[in-house]
Amino acid sequence: MVENLEVIICKYCQSQNVIKWGSYKGDQRYFCNNCQRKFAPNTNLYHMHVPANQVSSALSMYYEGMSLNGIRRHFQQEFDTMPSTGTIYEWIEKYTPIAIKNFRDYHPQVGDTWVADETVLKIGGQKVWFWDIIDKDTRFLLASRVSTSRTAIDARILMEKAYEKAGKAPKVVLTDKLHSYLDGIEMAFGGDTEHRQSRPFTTAEDSTNDIERFHGTLKSRTKVMRGLKSIESAIEFTDGWLVYYNYFRPHESLDDRTPASVAKIVYPVKDWADVTRQLSPTTMAESSKAAEFRDRTPKVKIRETHIGRPRKLHKPRLSRGSP
Repeated sequence: MVENLEVIICKYCQSQNVIKWGSYKGDQRYFCNNCQRKFAPNTNLYHMHVPANQVSSALSMYYEGMSLNGIRRHFQQEFDTMPSTGTIYEWIEKYTPIAIKNFRDYHPQVGDTWVADETVLKIGGQKVWFWDIIDKDTRFLLASRVSTSRTAIDARILMEKAYEKAGKAPKVVLTDKLHSYLDGIEMAFGGDTEHRQSRPFTTAEDSTNDIERFHGTLKSRTKVMRGLKSIESAIEFTDGWLVYYNYFRPHESLDDRTPASVAKIVYPVKDWADVTRQLSPTTMAESSKAAEFRDRTPKVKIRETHIGRPRKLHKPRLSRGSP
C-alpha cells in the first residue's frame, strides 16, 4: 500500500519542518520545529471549530461598523451557519488585545501639526468623553482617551500620550474653543508649542475638519453598536479602533494607504487574518481580555481620578522646551 505523500505545512510559519505530535479527538496533530507550535492540518484556529477566515471576517465586519446581528445574518448567507452574538463578541474580546499588543511599541514619523478634539457618547446611560489627537500630515491617530470630564488635566494627559507615541512635541496643536486645551497644552508642552483655536467645518487651513470627520465615523460606529455597555468596553473598543484605523483601514485621502504606512511604519501584521493566526497554546492565557485589563490596574497611588490608564506619581511632566 502506497503511503499518502501529501506535504504538511505549518499553518503559522509555512514551514515544512514538521513532525507528527499525537492526536486529539481522532484528529492528527503536528509540531513545527521552526516556530515551536502545535497545529492541526486544517483551516481552523487553535482550540476552535470555526474556520479562521470566518473569525477574521467577523472581526473585520465589526470594526467596519456592522452590528453583531448583521454579522450573524451575513454568516447565515455566506457560510450557512449562524453563531450567537455572544460567540462573535467572544472572538472580538479574544483577538482585540492581541492586535493592540502587536502595535503598542511602534512609533510613527509624523509632522509638526496635530489636531485634537473631543466628542461625547453615552455609555450605560452616562455621558463619557472620547478624546483624540491625530497628525495632520499622515492622519495617524496618535492617542485616544476616555474620561467622564473635560478638564485641563484630561487635555494634558491626552497630549502626553501623543508625545509618548510620537517621541516628540508638535510645533502647533489645533483645537476647538474648549478652554481646557489652553492650560492642558501649556502644562504638557510648555511655551514652545503654539496652540491655535479653530472652528470645525470651515475651509481654513487651521480647521479641525480632519478629526471631525474621524468623530463622524466613530459616532456612526457606536450607533451600530447600540451603545457601549461599560467604561471597560469603551476603553477596549477605543484601543481596538485605534489599531484598525491606523494599520488596517486604507484612507482615500492617503491614496488608499493606511496612516501607519504613510508614517513610515513597517509592520508584518496587515489585517485581522494575520492577527488571528498569531494565537498559539503558549500565548492564549496572556492574550486574554482579563490579562489585558490586569495590566492596566495601577500598582501605585494615582495623582488624580480619571477614566483610562492612570498616571503614576513618580512620572515627570514634560519639561518646557522638550524636543
